[in-house]
Amino acid sequence: MTPNASADQTTAGGLYAFGAYFLWGFLPLYFVLLAPIGPFEIVAWRILLSLVFCALLILVTRSWGRLVAILRQPRLLGLTALAGALIYVNWQVFLYAALSGHVIETSLGYFINPIVTVLLGVLLLRERLRLTQWIAIGLAAIAVGVIVVGYGVFPWIALSLAFSFGFYGLVKKKIGPAVDAVSGLTLESAWLTPVALVQLGVVAATGGLLVVSVGMPQTALLAAAGIATATPLLMFAAAARRAPLSLLGIMQFVAPVLQFVIGAWLLGEEMTTGRWIGFAIVWVALILLTTDSLLAARRTRRGRADAATARERDDAPSDVAELT
Repeated sequence: MTPNASADQTTAGGLYAFGAYFLWGFLPLYFVLLAPIGPFEIVAWRILLSLVFCALLILVTRSWGRLVAILRQPRLLGLTALAGALIYVNWQVFLYAALSGHVIETSLGYFINPIVTVLLGVLLLRERLRLTQWIAIGLAAIAVGVIVVGYGVFPWIALSLAFSFGFYGLVKKKIGPAVDAVSGLTLESAWLTPVALVQLGVVAATGGLLVVSVGMPQTALLAAAGIATATPLLMFAAAARRAPLSLLGIMQFVAPVLQFVIGAWLLGEEMTTGRWIGFAIVWVALILLTTDSLLAARRTRRGRADAATARERDDAPSDVAELT
């Protein structure tokens, strides 16, 4: 690939990543507009409509072959089932938080998520951390403690979102490129379909399905939930194939920043002094972590460039050889 082509790919990847995180950032506002439909009903419809949307994509793109190939591999099927369970927990907690006035805490969860990902790498993948990464993890732990003391409530929503999505990313890393984005989301949604049907049955038996009684705007928004779920996931998959991890790492802060703005300024959620201090500590940790990642990526690129230069020098013919 030529340098210009590589730069174009990186630019396209950055735009895809920004688009994905931008859409994820506005999801709380999207789901708040679905009220009075409750979180359990919304998640159930979200699962079923995501399955329908993905099935249509597979049909239009004629990519059934890739899905069938995955179905023949029990290990991949098991991993997609685990990924489905983790994303279900993430979706359910997220919807509960968005519809109960805890959007700011969802932003905290996704601010903490990169730090949780680093921590999982240590605990489960036995990765060795640099000093700056350890400091970032320590600051995140201090921030949680400050929020608990200052706000008086354990931030279970933030931690549930951070760890469920962190483990989800870990499982997706185990799956690797063997499962494309559309097939992966299709299988995850298929595994969760029985859960969604049971959930709708329980909601119908206990309080009734509100989708049949709300106005047309909410019904239309709910009908588009599958598209709203799948689109950013597909954009992220396109970004991951084109953009370097350092760029994706920076872009991932777009979503929690937007969620924080929506919660604090648009929805008017309370930000106590303890919360401000806790968030500030998390932001310092993220600045350290991002700076460290960028410097590490730069050192890696420089090392590869030096190694390539050395190989070219070793392969070049000497002056004596040219004369003879």
